[in-house]
Amino acid sequence: MLEGMYSAAAGMAAQQHRLDALSNDIANVNTVGYKHLRVAFRDLVYSAAGPGGLPGNVEGAGAAATVIGRGGAGASYKTTDRPLDVAIEGTGWLQVRRADGSVALTRNGQLTVDGQGRLRADGLPLQPPVRIPEGVGETDVAISADGAVTGADGAVLGRIGLVTVAAPDRLQPAGGNLHLPTQASGNPVRAGADARLRQGLLETSDVDMGTAMTDMMLAQRSYTLASRAIDMQDQMAQIANQLKR
Repeated sequence: MLEGMYSAAAGMAAQQHRLDALSNDIANVNTVGYKHLRVAFRDLVYSAAGPGGLPGNVEGAGAAATVIGRGGAGASYKTTDRPLDVAIEGTGWLQVRRADGSVALTRNGQLTVDGQGRLRADGLPLQPPVRIPEGVGETDVAISADGAVTGADGAVLGRIGLVTVAAPDRLQPAGGNLHLPTQASGNPVRAGADARLRQGLLETSDVDMGTAMTDMMLAQRSYTLASRAIDMQDQMAQIANQLKR
């Protein structure tokens, strides 16, 4: 009888994991370049049940939820007309250098200029670095589709390099819009010709509020049903104890 409680409790934990992911998605509905979390369910360990462990006569331990990556749906864009805003078309990523020297990837194209004239994304300098000379204003900067950054006189100031990885859904989230390459994702390599920049635009979040809210209600109802199953198991245990007396 306890197996039923364990299975129901595992179901509650799985739905809680799903709710956490959905809550994170909803919180990032306005985050530039955000991709929603993809949650899947898997069976937990099965064991033989009944006398002799007859084939097919098994008991399951419930299900568990796990994040299997992020959404890869086509992006939508909003026009900002700000010269340092860039949207990424295709599967490319901006590469930035963290304080500890490691490299992270982001699709947040809200670029800024720091005190040293370096272009920054998500508050971190681009890698390789691109510097805007003193006296060159934001309105003087032009960014082409291939990442070339030029000033008002047409002089090339640098190039924003786009990279890609073999398995983007295996990147490790590192807070904000940052993702870290892993062994499963593969190392960053130069992006192909299909990855381009569009100046004056920003990529919007791919979270659909209607879908997210519907999924959240389903998860809440599933959580409630699993909790009721525990109550039923408890009542059955109480009846069994009374019969034994």
